[in-house]
Amino acid sequence: MFKLALFVFAAVIATISADADGDIKIEDGVLVLTSKNFNSAINDNKYILVEFYAPWCGHCKALAPEYAKAAQSLKEKESEIKLAKVDATEESSLAEIYQVRGYPTLKFFRDGTPIEYTGGRQASDIISWVTKKAGSPVKEVDSVDDAADVIKNNEIVVIGFFKDRESEAAKTFVSVANSLDSFIFAITSNDDVYSEYEAKDGSIMLFKPFDEKKAVFEGESSLENLKKFISVQSLPLIIEFNHESATKIFGGSIKSHLLFFLSKSAGHIEKYVEPLRNLAKQFRDDVLFVTISSDEEDNQRIFEFFGMSKDEVPTLRLIKLEEDMAKYKPESNDINEETVKEFIQKFLDGKLKQHLLSQEVPEDWDKAPVKVLVSKNFDEVAFNKDKDVLVEFYAPWCGHCKQLAPIYEQLGEKYKDHESIVIAKMDATVNELEHTKVVSYPTIKLYRKGDNEVIDYNLDRTLDDFVKFLESGGSVSEEEEEEVEAADAEKVEKDEL
Repeated sequence: MFKLALFVFAAVIATISADADGDIKIEDGVLVLTSKNFNSAINDNKYILVEFYAPWCGHCKALAPEYAKAAQSLKEKESEIKLAKVDATEESSLAEIYQVRGYPTLKFFRDGTPIEYTGGRQASDIISWVTKKAGSPVKEVDSVDDAADVIKNNEIVVIGFFKDRESEAAKTFVSVANSLDSFIFAITSNDDVYSEYEAKDGSIMLFKPFDEKKAVFEGESSLENLKKFISVQSLPLIIEFNHESATKIFGGSIKSHLLFFLSKSAGHIEKYVEPLRNLAKQFRDDVLFVTISSDEEDNQRIFEFFGMSKDEVPTLRLIKLEEDMAKYKPESNDINEETVKEFIQKFLDGKLKQHLLSQEVPEDWDKAPVKVLVSKNFDEVAFNKDKDVLVEFYAPWCGHCKQLAPIYEQLGEKYKDHESIVIAKMDATVNELEHTKVVSYPTIKLYRKGDNEVIDYNLDRTLDDFVKFLESGGSVSEEEEEEVEAADAEKVEKDEL
């Protein structure tokens, strides 16, 4: 799966105060911990979520306003749950004790015992996660006011209406609540609550602040079905791609996404996307509708990934997330209910062919010692049974590729007149192959003559190792190279003796 573009937002300016005893500073409701006050903070608070951060970390900066918002919300609710932070670059001893290997790292302390935080990065996600970890996975609702409060004070709430708590359906509901930390679950047997929400015994409802506000679970009550229902219904029918929503979009149960590349400022959402809301509802169990705005500079890398420029908006792509990402492009660029519905249905019916990026074949592709391949001429060159073809799949921005370039040019020069060895390269950011997936740069593969077997190059990126690899027809592996080096070292040692 491709790496998503990173989004960095400025954190709110913190107002600094001190707590009652003056020992711990507080910034926007977040306790500021150091090695001097860490243990006392953990011991004095039954529940405390601690963020280990680095001031220069982009992800930490993006999290900061959401973290502060969650802390302030918990304080307003007079919750006993506290949020804290530690500058891990300053407090290296604490970072080592709690095995901080990346930023931000969050750990939840319950009665002094730490567990890994596995929730989302938005305030509502943080509140839901810590609230559940601090109590029962399912909140008991005994009145209409209780139900109204829990719905009002949380982003997503799932309520189960069960008279018999020992029923299989009720047990399944509690099991799902235990497994999904990002949502608040409640359960009730109160008749007034049943009446208020027109619920039947055994009903499960999801409440949310968008779209139709409430969704009722239908079908067989199984773990899988209920989890999918919550995953699908907890997302808006049409969701905007940004830093906060990325995890929910790509981490959800729906792996097929219809991407609308558009300009918000030009009114494209109102003109092209909103009229498709009923269509989004029709396909919501299978396809997630996502908007990506060209107005956001941080989205530029996504446009590049799809081989598009901002000038092409509004336009569509459909992707399917599996081990690799499959991309599909509509025949027509018209965005209306009829064309979009036909596009989605053909995709679901398996009648669409993947859209693969390709540049045009350069006129001088074979003039230099290192041949230039694109998707359109790749198979003809690489699968020539009379030649061993070594291909470097590179990215123009990749530092390792730039370091390799002069060595690879030397290799091309060495074999430029060879009758059966070809040195080639392909920009894999703008050229895609159905049979070869590239997930890192540089990736180097040998397409062997005769049987066309594809052999990964895994030796050092030196001229000598490239030559050994090619002269052996790709039969020298990393392990064999190490054995040869060990044998040579042993021979030198014996000679010296």
